[in-house]
Amino acid sequence: MNPGVKRIFTVFIPILICFFLFTWSTETALADAAKKRYLSADTCLKKLKRSTVDINKVSAWLTCIEKYKSIHRDFTGNSWAPAGLYKAAELYFQLAKRSGDPNWNRQADDLIARINRSYPQSAYTARAKTLAAVNASRPRRNNSSVKIKRSQKELTRNDDAIAAYHRQKLVQAEAADTGEYHQPSDIVSDIIEKNTQDPAYCAPATTKPNDTALPPPKGDTTITDLRFWSNPEYTRVVINADREREYAHKLLKKDPALNVPFQRLYVDIDQARLGRNVPDHTPINDDLLKQARAGQFTPHTVRVVVDIKDFDNYKIFSLKDPFRIVIDLWGKNGTVPMDQVAGENTPGTKRSDEKPDRITTDNLKSSDIARQLALGVRKIVIDPGHGGKDPGAPGYIKGVWEKDIVLKLATTLAEKLRNRLNCEVLLTRTTDRKLTLEERTAIANTKRADLFISMHCNAAKSKKLSGIETYILNLATDEQAIAVAARENATSRKNISDLAYILNDLMKHAKIEESTRLANDVHKAMIIGMKKKYTKIRDLGVKQAPFYVLLGARMPAILIESSFLSNKTECKRLTTSSYRNDICNAIADGIEKYINATNPQHI
Repeated sequence: MNPGVKRIFTVFIPILICFFLFTWSTETALADAAKKRYLSADTCLKKLKRSTVDINKVSAWLTCIEKYKSIHRDFTGNSWAPAGLYKAAELYFQLAKRSGDPNWNRQADDLIARINRSYPQSAYTARAKTLAAVNASRPRRNNSSVKIKRSQKELTRNDDAIAAYHRQKLVQAEAADTGEYHQPSDIVSDIIEKNTQDPAYCAPATTKPNDTALPPPKGDTTITDLRFWSNPEYTRVVINADREREYAHKLLKKDPALNVPFQRLYVDIDQARLGRNVPDHTPINDDLLKQARAGQFTPHTVRVVVDIKDFDNYKIFSLKDPFRIVIDLWGKNGTVPMDQVAGENTPGTKRSDEKPDRITTDNLKSSDIARQLALGVRKIVIDPGHGGKDPGAPGYIKGVWEKDIVLKLATTLAEKLRNRLNCEVLLTRTTDRKLTLEERTAIANTKRADLFISMHCNAAKSKKLSGIETYILNLATDEQAIAVAARENATSRKNISDLAYILNDLMKHAKIEESTRLANDVHKAMIIGMKKKYTKIRDLGVKQAPFYVLLGARMPAILIESSFLSNKTECKRLTTSSYRNDICNAIADGIEKYINATNPQHI
């Protein structure tokens, strides 16, 4: 080799190598930073979905959207950038449906156009077009609950692998009988080999959509949401699905030898797929549970696992219309954390992993003993039925709805109880918003209420029917009770009959005797009080029915059907503040009588 050429190679080749190494390391660092930003946006979205307050705030949605959009702004050209734009567009569409503001749809359309323009080779170009087409074909109505579903044709194996990487801490497979614990390193290959459907995250792709991918299996239900409520003594986890499916559950013991430090309770839902927005890990970190995990266990089975720190007993049951699976866990009696005696953990929020000090009966205050033995009433939770998109029963008078009347009743009753009984009174809702029936009971349990009062107005096909009736949780005693429970549960009479098989277990924890006494005292006071001032007050009695809203209540709980909105006279009365005030006075009389008979003096 010519000496001059040799010198050139000697000098410039190392320089070129250093240049390429520097470029490669810079690109790697940018990719890592972009990925970190995307995962941060995912965390923001998870918190938003879990918060019952932020989920209704436009500003909270925009905060998460901006995090996804910033990936394109700060890492233009990176493979994570179109993924962020796509996710932001999807959230804009969801925000438009929730808020009823079509302007957010236009924001989504702009982002889709940007994906097409800036990333024409990305798999998200085709996905974005599909997303836009799906939303354009659907009527854009206010408060629509329609979910955007992604076609399986837009999924690629590369997408599945990267999505699985995001879910690397999920235990993809846990053997039911042996308690085998699979480490996260197996997850990516498992998903590729099994062609797992619909990963929880829409992760960056580097290849075009695979048009030969198999369509979603027919008949599979989608697991749409996972929520929880907790306090130190009780946790409720709810798994929501869009259709009813069979499920099985099992409790697995911890096994330090297999690096499994917690007991695990899992639920397998057959013929199901995991929705895209369901988080793989839902931190709970209360005294009972560490976390809940969700994953596609097999192509047609979703497994939800709760990691248990400590518990005394648990119950699992399902509700219908819509279908959901409820997991209730209770702690051991008499072990209340010191820092939680006077305060509660708000639903869906994390608490410290540190174990708080325990207290025993040796240093319990007399008021704490009274509460645990149901001898004192310090806190009452009033539940105004229905709300939001669930208006309840329509009134005889046009424009009158049950949700509005019961909220006024509950607000008035709460004020009277605070003034007369000098106790804490909480409402499950103070505005026109919808709560699920299982959420209402969970609020009462997590707030450690001593009494739970669910307020409703009655209705019937016959406009002649009128009167007042009060209910406790049990099997229905007559056809009218079945009809009332079906209406309040927003389900069919057949489903009410199907509840019988789960009630036997649940009734062991319900305070039936106390609830019966409370119902009798309140009902008698209502009838006596209202008959003094009004004519044609019919006494329909104290009845039993399997109301969803009372299932799992750990305190005396009743449901009041104050009057018939479908009756002309009673509907007119319910629209007046004087009639509502009289009803609330009568209910307060009954509650006060129950407390005086129950609560020992001088405690």
